Amino acid sequence: MPYQFTAAGEALLHEVVSFLDEHIFPNEAEYERQAEEVGSHGYPPILDELKAKARDRGLWNMFLPHLSADAPGKKLSNLDYAPVSEQLGKVGFASEVLNCAAPDSGNMEILNLYGSETVKRDWLAPLLEGEIRSAFSMTEPDVASSDATNIGLRIERDGDHYVLNGTKWFSSGALADRCKALIVMGKTDPNASRHLQQSMILVPKDTPGITFGRTPSVFGYEHRGGHPEIHYQDVRVPADNLLGEEGGGFAISQARLGPGRIHHCMRAIGVAERALGMMVERSLRRSTFGSLVAQKGLIQDWIAESRIEIDMAREYVLRTAHLMDTVGNKAAAAEISGIKVAVPAMALRVIDRAIQVHGAAGVTQYTRLAEMYSHMRTLRIADGPDEVHKMTIARREISRHEPNFRMNASFTSTSPESEQVFMRP
Repeated sequence: MPYQFTAAGEALLHEVVSFLDEHIFPNEAEYERQAEEVGSHGYPPILDELKAKARDRGLWNMFLPHLSADAPGKKLSNLDYAPVSEQLGKVGFASEVLNCAAPDSGNMEILNLYGSETVKRDWLAPLLEGEIRSAFSMTEPDVASSDATNIGLRIERDGDHYVLNGTKWFSSGALADRCKALIVMGKTDPNASRHLQQSMILVPKDTPGITFGRTPSVFGYEHRGGHPEIHYQDVRVPADNLLGEEGGGFAISQARLGPGRIHHCMRAIGVAERALGMMVERSLRRSTFGSLVAQKGLIQDWIAESRIEIDMAREYVLRTAHLMDTVGNKAAAAEISGIKVAVPAMALRVIDRAIQVHGAAGVTQYTRLAEMYSHMRTLRIADGPDEVHKMTIARREISRHEPNFRMNASFTSTSPESEQVFMRP
């Protein structure tokens, strides 16, 4: 094994597991009851009770290894955070209780790295305290947003302000009562080179000119805070809210999405583990054709395949986390793309088997499996579709053989190898 967890990381993992057993799992039903009571955009009060308990135990803001020492919480490496995030993935609201939930975790990362002192004071600080939430406003309904250079929302300088005009959607969580800040990506200079046209800026959600349009559901599910369409019409924002420099938006998006992708994969392994546990438990309680479902050879094959696939995926994620810590996100880009493709696909297979074992109950809201499946299915699109990530992996493999490889039609290989080398005479 080329990596090793630290003693502090292992101790914190033990604390997280204990916290889930003592406070999260026993309160799942109460959270769901309160969530239904406050509505799809409300804030279940039990979250504040659980957050206080988490902070008392030092389980807070564990995902930001580069944050200043005086910020609240403990900071872990990507490797040490991986098994922690896996545990949090087993319960949908657990990450929020420990202030490690998407999209806030990624947003806090870029506010910490690229925000002005004013932005850090007014927006990063309350996010770190868990007092507010945020949304990431990048995807647009009218373009293929898998290519971030396609985005059309305009961000134009006007004196000491920027003015935004355009439409976004799937700004997840933006309708939540506690969502107060939007990180918006748009074009500041359409005439610049392709990857220097975009910028990012923090926009307070209550800024005049912001309105909400359609609110798409995901496989029929209404997620807390929604994934709304947001219209920006002559939205004026102080120039100090720009993140980084003009033209730096594309680079910032890649810096944000790398850690975001690995966090998704870590949590997805936790989802798969829980689905496997539910599958086994169900198979031990149900009988068909004279024997327990668990005694059927096919079901045992599903259980074994699921265990193998989960463990393989975990090793892939841990290796990638280790590379991110040691050689950096850019050098680990192909591995990040690899886990982004492999892990959600694995989780979907495990959940699908669990649904089969549960029968009709598996596709209802009563077992959580259908909602787990819908969420995992979105991960094949969120933060870049599988096909784009496979392009990244393929290009790296091709460049091993042809370092000068390009995608344009005029490219001709200069590799000294002839295909005849691989042919028998």
